[in-house]
Amino acid sequence: MTPKTKEAQRAELHRTIWRIANDLRGSVDGWDFKSYVLGMLFYRFISENLTAYLNDLERKAGDADFDYAKLSDRDAEFGRKDTVEEKGFYILPSELFANVRKRAPRDENLNETLERVFNNIEGSAVGAESEDAIKGLFDDLDVNSAKLGNTVAKRNEKLVKLLGAIGDLNLGGYSDHTIDTFGDAYEYLMQMYASAAGKSGGEYYTPQEVSELLARITVVGKKSVNKVYDPAVGSGSLLLKFQKVLGPGNVRQGFFGQEINLTTYNLARINMFLHNVPYEQFSLAHGDTLIDPHHWDEEPFEAIVSNPPYSIRWEGDANSLLINDPRFSPAGVLAPKSKADLAFTMHILSWLAVSGTAAIVEFPGVLYRGGAEQKIRKYLVDNNYVDAVIQLPPDLFFGTGIATCIIVLKKSKRDNAILFIDASAEFVRGGNKNRLGSANRERILDAFTKRAAIEYFAALVPYYEIRDNNYNIAVSSYVQPNDTRVATDITELNAEIARIVTRQSALRAAIDEMVADLGNAP
Repeated sequence: MTPKTKEAQRAELHRTIWRIANDLRGSVDGWDFKSYVLGMLFYRFISENLTAYLNDLERKAGDADFDYAKLSDRDAEFGRKDTVEEKGFYILPSELFANVRKRAPRDENLNETLERVFNNIEGSAVGAESEDAIKGLFDDLDVNSAKLGNTVAKRNEKLVKLLGAIGDLNLGGYSDHTIDTFGDAYEYLMQMYASAAGKSGGEYYTPQEVSELLARITVVGKKSVNKVYDPAVGSGSLLLKFQKVLGPGNVRQGFFGQEINLTTYNLARINMFLHNVPYEQFSLAHGDTLIDPHHWDEEPFEAIVSNPPYSIRWEGDANSLLINDPRFSPAGVLAPKSKADLAFTMHILSWLAVSGTAAIVEFPGVLYRGGAEQKIRKYLVDNNYVDAVIQLPPDLFFGTGIATCIIVLKKSKRDNAILFIDASAEFVRGGNKNRLGSANRERILDAFTKRAAIEYFAALVPYYEIRDNNYNIAVSSYVQPNDTRVATDITELNAEIARIVTRQSALRAAIDEMVADLGNAP
């Protein structure tokens, strides 16, 4: 498939998704309806994924005409145990997406059928190693919700249309490029819903261009890493960018993250499956990372990326145990209760490997605010953990127009300076948002890699200068902006003004003379 053909197919896919997402939802709010579209897309994916896997096994074993979808449920039971160990779940032939869809128009109890199917899929993993990865994945796909209609018949009518629309999506043959198109469809849907939902959507979705930049920053000079981590994982898009940047298989020990919002946590796990990350290769937890982190046994991590929620409240010093928490205690102070930004930063630093790199999107206030935040910055700078600060353009993220920044942390730096990059003008306008174009990302990454001064763009500032500036690490304090104003010769300007005044006086005199002549006319 040529790149042009692939891009054309992607554009067609996006147009189709946009149409069905809007045509089908009817009276259901788009943000709520996302769970139905995304959930049904996931149901189709795992059905086709499992079918392709089992068909391939049997055909390699000599049964060239084997088709799992046509097998009876009784005959299919023999492969359940081995398949769950390998894939993490099991779906009987009668409960595959294609077969349920085929019967759907004649199924008066379609909502009950789908509810049973989803329960059976999750139930297939109970007691297996994959149980935590599968449990609750369909919780947000409520087929009995009044949002779909006020009668069972109306709900089922909507579900029939949804099955048909998702089934008609041109996602190609599974063995050709299904993983790419399923993953791309899912990413597009999440971006679409995040854009439409504003703040509530932007809180869980980081634009792909920003995700890629963060991932590339953390793996400069590396072809593989051991484990990657995001303490505010959202939909998982940041972690998944490592597959694109490094290639499949080059995150050797897997993907780790935690998310406080249950719905978003389910989205992240679905996203992992849709990007063909096996259940044993990811560990995502549900809960508050700052208060109850779930991956103590897995840290440290060689690459950490995150876009934590900006300036949210947390327990802070209201919880007397936190000041003794080994993640926060080294700074000697906790982040303010009203601003948890640097609490995430300290957590990330604590779990960063000695040879690792962390790239964190931050609210700009953390760079210069006083009080406890200044003391935390002092700890970070004095111990030489801040590698770089990158000022991003405004209006990159859904739900906010602020110009955020990236703080890059390292525990093993080759100097005691901080690199400041002013990328505030590095964007292209796309739709109603700014975007980091490929040229913008390359310029930022090139400056980060070279780690040298670039006029009006980058400055390498020694420790003592930052110390003497009260640990202010705002990029504008160190990178001189390019003054695009045109210099003016004041002497020449005054002379020109004098000439204009003289001409003006002459014109007025001429006009007065003409008026006087008209007044004297007979």
